Amino acid sequence: MHLVSSQFKVLASIVVVLFSITNTYAVEQPPLTHGLTKLTIPEIAPSLRLQDMDEEYLDINSLKGKVVVVNFWATWCPPCRREMSSLERLYLATKDNNVEVLAVNVGEDIDSVFSFINSIEPSPNFTILFDTDSSVMDKWKVFGLPTTYVVNPEGYIIYRAVGGREFDHPDILEKVISLTNKDKT
Repeated sequence: MHLVSSQFKVLASIVVVLFSITNTYAVEQPPLTHGLTKLTIPEIAPSLRLQDMDEEYLDINSLKGKVVVVNFWATWCPPCRREMSSLERLYLATKDNNVEVLAVNVGEDIDSVFSFINSIEPSPNFTILFDTDSSVMDKWKVFGLPTTYVVNPEGYIIYRAVGGREFDHPDILEKVISLTNKDKT
């Protein structure tokens, strides 16, 4: 009886450990979604003037007339890391359609970001910006990472997405490209 009890305890422990590992992985790795939330009332995009990886300043006002996808992210954020490749595919699919993709790194040192960017294959061709003091993140009312905004050519935020996205999904591509063909929202 004691032998069966010991074997049962070992087996039960293994099952608990396996269940914990499986649940932990499932919680940490939810699938990237493909929805964008349309704002009921479009909002004027807040100011954004930040340095890029070449230490040049980019001002979002210089992009008026284009659709701008603004993604706030960090290297320590698993969904941010996972969606980076799909942001590159979005960029490649829309770069000839008057669309700009901006990835705003929040609160990290430049070396950490360079290290991460250099580890991605293929390396991103879209613009990486640095919000080292999180001041722009605050202006844009970002409460969680990743958060993405889609700004129309007139400078209004039309869509918002909180959490990881598969940015090259046809639903997202259609919404982004459709903004290039409209005079208003």
